[in-house]
Amino acid sequence: MTHDVLILGGSYAGLSAGLQLARARRKVLVIDTGLRRNRFARTSHGFLTQDGSTPADIAAEARAQLMEYRTVEWLQAEATHAERMQDGFKVALRQGPEVTGKRLVLATGVTDVLPELEGLADRWGKSVFHCPYCHGYELDEGNIGVLATSPLSMHQAMMLPDWGPTTFFLNGAFEPDHDQLQQLARRNVTVERGIVNRLYGERADVVMRGGRVLPMDGLFTTTRTVVSAPFAEQLGCAFDDGPLGRYIRTDAMKATTVAGVFACGDAARPTGSVALSVGDGAMAGAATHRSLMFD
Repeated sequence: MTHDVLILGGSYAGLSAGLQLARARRKVLVIDTGLRRNRFARTSHGFLTQDGSTPADIAAEARAQLMEYRTVEWLQAEATHAERMQDGFKVALRQGPEVTGKRLVLATGVTDVLPELEGLADRWGKSVFHCPYCHGYELDEGNIGVLATSPLSMHQAMMLPDWGPTTFFLNGAFEPDHDQLQQLARRNVTVERGIVNRLYGERADVVMRGGRVLPMDGLFTTTRTVVSAPFAEQLGCAFDDGPLGRYIRTDAMKATTVAGVFACGDAARPTGSVALSVGDGAMAGAATHRSLMFD
């Protein structure tokens, strides 16, 4: 059976795209592995009506609502390859027969490549974060650390004082120039030039080389992001370079550079959040429907 649309990725962006298409009574197949980017976080914030909900609960409620539409199918599976055909696209699965569709929506998300520091991965999403808008408020104006990974970390260090007293751990990754040091001083940021040895304790206490401990209620750092699946490359879609990594190039309607392929969510933007992914998905779903009608 050929579906109208195959959606690769069933997290927030894919679910949102699927909802627009389902309401247009199009036949949709969502293929998902169940590995959301924010699965490590206890709660999600900044998304209207869902502030403070668990990421899993938001996704589960969205999926339940989507599956109320008769034209939607859900396949818990791993797609391995996407290929263009004369009249659409076919997608191979690791287990099971290949599936086909007239249009393709890529909503695969990204994978965070974390800094290599003992204790950091265990605290990711719990007391170590990348987005202050998502997690800064809950630190209740406690002590906040910023772990430098590159000059981009300067941006985080300048932002975080709005959420609490901030210490900028340079960790040998970055040295601010004179003007940057003045900017940090105006924001009352403490600059720590020593080398971080590990994270310790219930929250995110920073243990420096030599044993000195700086208690932190939370730590922020930048990650390197990698698009979580190879489909855009397999299809020949163009990419752009963002501050954290490559992402799929799209126009304002979320169309990629390959006709019939749309992309949305974290895989198709330089930075993201649940709210932005949902908005992206809504646009991608509507634009995909438009392409089925008019292109």
